Amino acid sequence: MELESPLLRGTESPAEPVPVTPPTTVSPAVNIPIAIPAQPYASEPIVELGTIEIPAIGLVHRIYQGVTLNNIDRGPSHWTGTALPGQPGNAVFAGHRVTRSRPFRNIDALVPGNEVIFTVRGVRSIYRVTGNQVVTPKDLWIGDQTPGYHATLYACHPPGSAQYRFVVHLEMI
Repeated sequence: MELESPLLRGTESPAEPVPVTPPTTVSPAVNIPIAIPAQPYASEPIVELGTIEIPAIGLVHRIYQGVTLNNIDRGPSHWTGTALPGQPGNAVFAGHRVTRSRPFRNIDALVPGNEVIFTVRGVRSIYRVTGNQVVTPKDLWIGDQTPGYHATLYACHPPGSAQYRFVVHLEMI
């Protein structure tokens, strides 16, 4: 499973990753992120899940289900097998910063306390930013499931390069 190939390819520029400690995971039987296919446009159904709103950066966008560019090119896309917003675990979403509609263009401007609102199947879940970090594309632990109600947003970093990932950590309020 490599995030670099299908989840977020692009031409974005370098920044040093911050050393990180992976979160403690819950039982793998709860939610298991699917393996990401080597082919960025592997066959995958287009499924709209709902919306994401991030008032601090003026974002209101549809969200999709899937790990290929078939969905990520349409908007922020949920990593299949991770928790859905409002469910226990870690709901993980990838989005573009410089291509398509650029929904995550300014996620690096988010600071602790900013709200992220998901509406999925008519249910609204509000999360708060708890922090952010820069990781490498091989840091697949960002999709690991965690105790409690969390979410993770990520995109290539810096804009114009796929060398790193900018990750925003959220906790449901």
